[in-house]
Amino acid sequence: MEIEGKIIAVLPAREGVSARTGTQWKTQDYVIETHDQYPRRCCFNVFGSDKIQLFNIQTGEELRVSFDIDAHEYQGRWFNSIRAWKVERIDPNAVAQAPVQPMPFDQPAPAPTAQPAANAAPAQEAAPFPPQQEGGSEDDLPF
Repeated sequence: MEIEGKIIAVLPAREGVSARTGTQWKTQDYVIETHDQYPRRCCFNVFGSDKIQLFNIQTGEELRVSFDIDAHEYQGRWFNSIRAWKVERIDPNAVAQAPVQPMPFDQPAPAPTAQPAANAAPAQEAAPFPPQQEGGSEDDLPF
């Protein structure tokens, strides 16, 4: 998956030693904000000191981040992990000139194109309201 936007926060790096293998590890989290009509924010992480140095992500940069999403369970609760595996820098001038794309719900829904089967029974049209009982009132209000 990919997301494009501006880095609005670089969180402190965390590091430690794996209890299972005894090797050192390092991870750092970043927050990116999209340029959509309604901007979205996403916190992702980069794992490994070599990738942290290679990507060298700074606050204010325009980036395209490719990432994997995974979930894990810890003590009965589930947590998402959004881990970047590729980072590309974007020309900030190109972002300023790019038009804002409309949200998917701004477009009309496509008309259904499914054709009924040749030997299928004709569909019964459902009444929009349930039938009224005789002698009952016109409305179904409780008062």
